[in-house]
Amino acid sequence: MTTTPTTVCQMAVAIEIAAAKWVVVSTTGGLRRQRRRVLAQATATERFAALRAELDEARRKLNVAMDARVVVAYEAGQEGFWLVRALRAAGVEAEVIDPVSLPVDRRARRAKTDRLDGEALSLALWYWLGGDERALRMVRVPSVEAEDAREWQRERDRLKTEHRSVEDRITKKLRTQGIWERSRTWRSDLRDGALRTFAGTPLGAQLQAALVVELARLELIEAKLKEWQAQQADLPAATTQTINHLAHLRGVGPVGATALATQLFWRTFDNRRQVGACVGLTGTPYDSGTLRQDQGISKAGDPKLRALLVELAWLWLRLQPDSAITRWFRERTQGAGKRGKRVMIVAVARKLAVALWRYVQLGEIPQGARLKAA
Repeated sequence: MTTTPTTVCQMAVAIEIAAAKWVVVSTTGGLRRQRRRVLAQATATERFAALRAELDEARRKLNVAMDARVVVAYEAGQEGFWLVRALRAAGVEAEVIDPVSLPVDRRARRAKTDRLDGEALSLALWYWLGGDERALRMVRVPSVEAEDAREWQRERDRLKTEHRSVEDRITKKLRTQGIWERSRTWRSDLRDGALRTFAGTPLGAQLQAALVVELARLELIEAKLKEWQAQQADLPAATTQTINHLAHLRGVGPVGATALATQLFWRTFDNRRQVGACVGLTGTPYDSGTLRQDQGISKAGDPKLRALLVELAWLWLRLQPDSAITRWFRERTQGAGKRGKRVMIVAVARKLAVALWRYVQLGEIPQGARLKAA
């Protein structure tokens, strides 16, 4: 006797993304109810159209009701957020998965293929779809404007890093010749071949040529950096407003305010724990049986943002001496040495991140803090 397949009311679709192909795995629960297809079209338009067609085909093959909930998800990575935006614009429920939230087999040697990864991802998505929030964590998708504003800070950081790298190479090359100090005219002297070694002789021909190339590279970076700084005027109005709001606090300068506004406070947080977890300043205890050990902070998120918060924490202690955070730090580190203060500054950075979030989102001035003169 022929039986009619049971119509299911939800389907999870995971995409294992690589540059050459996408492995699309659809499931309605369990390994036996999975469908796998490989999409390898050459252009983004063609591959997206093939994905839409595969969603319809998977719905038909797996006997999914037309009004069923279908969720498509992929791990955050090289495709960024254009795909999730395109799917949502097409009326498809889509999410971006935090890659580190997917459970991994801890065996020293394990099989790893795109097919196996896609299957594991689809099953985890199925459990998440069923209400198990611990199965996966989703990435908060920024708006187009917020994502574009983040690029300004990233490019500025890249240019600054390149500038320091070139400066360091020039300094070290000169030190090999006994040139420790550089006069105000060292650039023109280098171009004219007027620099002299410790022995008073001209630089070698190849070293002279290499240093001229490095100098040209340095000046190009400086010019690009100056141009890029001017691009800050083109940031979205909401981002500019947040920057100005943060910079009104003593201890927060325009550079720090811009980094916080573009890298952190484009998000909307529900509570202080989410703020601490986002910047990686929350503790990670190890408590098993009789063994209890503090493993330090989680260090999740952007390390540059975390370093900035620590730097701002030191500035806050110096420029906001009457604030509640500063008083708390002094009480906790009274009689402690330098090492104890360096450890405690991490807690100050976490408290400061939460206080600045409340200041930006709720308008609450940190307790005891002073604003800059208008």
